[in-house]
Amino acid sequence: MNILVLNGINLNMFGKRDPAQYGTTTLAEIDASLISLGQELGAKVENFQTNHEGDMCERIHRAHAEQVDAVLINAGAWTHYSYGIRDALAILKCPIFEVHMSNIHAREAFRHHSVIAEIAKGQIAGFGVDSYLLALRAAVSAVSAVSAMKAA
Repeated sequence: MNILVLNGINLNMFGKRDPAQYGTTTLAEIDASLISLGQELGAKVENFQTNHEGDMCERIHRAHAEQVDAVLINAGAWTHYSYGIRDALAILKCPIFEVHMSNIHAREAFRHHSVIAEIAKGQIAGFGVDSYLLALRAAVSAVSAVSAMKAA
């Protein structure tokens, strides 16, 4: 099972950016935790981060060609306005899980709307680093359920 984790704009600054909101854990530490949990759950996890919207779309296109089994995405600020990333994600045939470290619904009004939410299987927000780990567990469960149904 191959799961792709996508991190968008400014998320490379986790650990430095607004620790009151995001904590002090770095993106590298989050990536390592996801890889470790993935191994425990029988999934290969690949992590990708970019501050360039076109690069994010290109990686999503490549995920389609690679037929990844699930995608976890924290698009950062792009969540709220990037129809380009939303449209790229809509091409995928696999489940998409939207992830946010902070509770976007308890923050500024512009953060309450996600252009990704309507194409995502689910959204996990507000649990810090655990948002990623919960999303990975949900993705593995969803992919396993589909595989079991196909095998039956």
